[in-house]
Amino acid sequence: MILLLAYGAVLFSFASGLLALMMGQRQVLQGLSGYWFKTFPDSHQYGQSVLEGSLQEARYPDTLRQAVFGLLGLSGMFAVLAGLGVMVGKEAFIDQISLGLPWLPWHVRFDSLSGFFYLIIGIGVGAVSLYGPGYVRAYDESQHPFAALGLFTGLFVSGMLLVLLADDAFFFMIAWELMSVASYFLVAFQHENPANRRAAFLYLLMAEVGALAIILAFGVLASFSDGFTFDALREAKLSSTWASIAFVLALLGFGMKAGVVPIHVWLPEAHPVAPSHISALMSGVMLKVALYGLIRFCYDLIGDVHWQWGVVLLVVGTVSALGGILYALMQTNLKRLLAYSSVENIGIIFMVLGLSMIFMDNGQPQLAALGFLAALFHAFNHALFKNLLFLGAGILQHQTHELNIDLMGGLIRRLPHTSKLFLVGCMSISSLPLFNGFVSEWLAFQTALQVDVLDNGVLRSLIPVAAAALALTAALAAACFVKVFGMIFLGQPRSRHCDNAHEVSDKGMLAGPSLLAGLCFLIGIFPGVIISLLNSVAGQLLGQTLPNDSALGWLWLAPVSAKQASYSPPLVLIAALIAGCISFWYLRRNPATVMRRAEPWDCGFGGLTPRMQYSCHAFTMPFRRIFANAWIIDEQVDKDLQGAMNQDVAAIRYQLHIQDHSWPRLYEPVARGVDRLARQVGRIQTGNIRTYLGYSFATLLLLLWVVS
Repeated sequence: MILLLAYGAVLFSFASGLLALMMGQRQVLQGLSGYWFKTFPDSHQYGQSVLEGSLQEARYPDTLRQAVFGLLGLSGMFAVLAGLGVMVGKEAFIDQISLGLPWLPWHVRFDSLSGFFYLIIGIGVGAVSLYGPGYVRAYDESQHPFAALGLFTGLFVSGMLLVLLADDAFFFMIAWELMSVASYFLVAFQHENPANRRAAFLYLLMAEVGALAIILAFGVLASFSDGFTFDALREAKLSSTWASIAFVLALLGFGMKAGVVPIHVWLPEAHPVAPSHISALMSGVMLKVALYGLIRFCYDLIGDVHWQWGVVLLVVGTVSALGGILYALMQTNLKRLLAYSSVENIGIIFMVLGLSMIFMDNGQPQLAALGFLAALFHAFNHALFKNLLFLGAGILQHQTHELNIDLMGGLIRRLPHTSKLFLVGCMSISSLPLFNGFVSEWLAFQTALQVDVLDNGVLRSLIPVAAAALALTAALAAACFVKVFGMIFLGQPRSRHCDNAHEVSDKGMLAGPSLLAGLCFLIGIFPGVIISLLNSVAGQLLGQTLPNDSALGWLWLAPVSAKQASYSPPLVLIAALIAGCISFWYLRRNPATVMRRAEPWDCGFGGLTPRMQYSCHAFTMPFRRIFANAWIIDEQVDKDLQGAMNQDVAAIRYQLHIQDHSWPRLYEPVARGVDRLARQVGRIQTGNIRTYLGYSFATLLLLLWVVS
């Protein structure tokens, strides 16, 4: 039954894509109708019925769009049910599908690890299915046909689900490529913009390079095994050297898709140009599929992890977390900022996974399970609040036609419901208590604080540094999203579009984010529910779970022991409610302290204007001065002078350009090298037929020599 639910999720997502494709056949059917009737006169009645069906479709585009997203919603619901079922039942389901190669059918395995990521995909897809119909209505059908968007969205979701079901290397790579290629077309959906085409090409290029690394990683395991099924790969006997080579290749392939520094550059380019609900799926869901691949490869297929791998993940994760949030702080484009924030959160997940590997190889299985659960829990939380924030960004773009934070402002009065939902997302991603982001980062800190059980002096010095970087990352994330919420929703409108904005009329566009916001709060109050489900995943891969009092307790969360550290979200909520009630009563009781509304002090200038408000660059200027070496900064101040001896300043123009170090230090030298190599190779193309015949003859001789 559970496996049927898993299959049903794939079929419904695939069916949504097919239905969207059928919507796009109207013009084709109308164009071919005349030829059809002339060639097959006896089928005039059937052809006429098909044509009438296509015209009927034209009359009800909204209904068909609802049907496409309804099928996606069913896919998400089936995925959630299947994921919960397999995690609660703690049983793996195995099957074969008669597809693939003649000698290698597709092998399917659905276990607790797959079920957990099914749950993540199901929640994200469910929220998008509520949000999507209202959002896509704004697209011009002649320029941006919904048929293409719906088709590739269905294929994208199907590819992600199939990756989680794959139990052999060939099936895994086919599903992986389906996910990557479908998402490429979604990034390039608004292809009339050159920036969109560039971002899509960059994404596809890096996706294929990552896929090659994953294929090589599977090849290393397959060379020491009897086949390509995951059962055969698990039996491979690798030396430490070959296991490390396979790990590095897997880290390169899956890390490129996950977006870790310095192979993250596609992510801030692709996410801002994709439709907002696609950006939500890519950032909140697809990055977790890459995380699933790395966990499956290292913890399951290789099995015997080494502490050196954990150090690599710890260092890469620390650089990604700190670098990602520093890059996010400097952004003025909202979706680009959220994309860099995903780099930060993926870095946190990699950090804690690294701690898990270190503790596992040093004989501390319970602490390894704690780190593993903290990583998975943060992946789950990130899927919730990042989907929420991207969907909220879509509402803002839909209503204000802006993504530039410096051109927004004052939207808390114009979009009250959206502002509340966005505030929940900002508080969750800032790891504030009572919300889900706090719990997973608190568990990450608890994992790092257990460093005293290690005997290795290098590790005892390295892990506290990483923990300090994690604390700094959390503080910078809070500052970043104070900027985001303050600039967008508070103050005065900075543009005409924001001044005329109003709440979105489509209830579905609010229902999807509301679902995610509710889950962010509920899981922040009752984290034990998710942790108890994650225990089945840790038990499957690590053979170790957290103690029952911490995993199943709904009131107290004690990951190591109650004597060392504990956290009770319900009690914190009760204390916050009591403090709020007392404050409200005190303010109402004393007339001298009753809050009053008044115009803010304008320093005697005669009225505040939007130009007097902080800009993004002004807000982040102290951070830019402190962490100046983290970016390549080009700051220019141009003054137009006039009057006698040019003493009067007529105008001032301020320009600030901040660039990621990865581009000039890593990618531009590679691009120049490839360009030089291409010019050298191009010399063989002389245009002379005799030269080409000589090449063919030399190639033939070489092949005959090799074969013989």
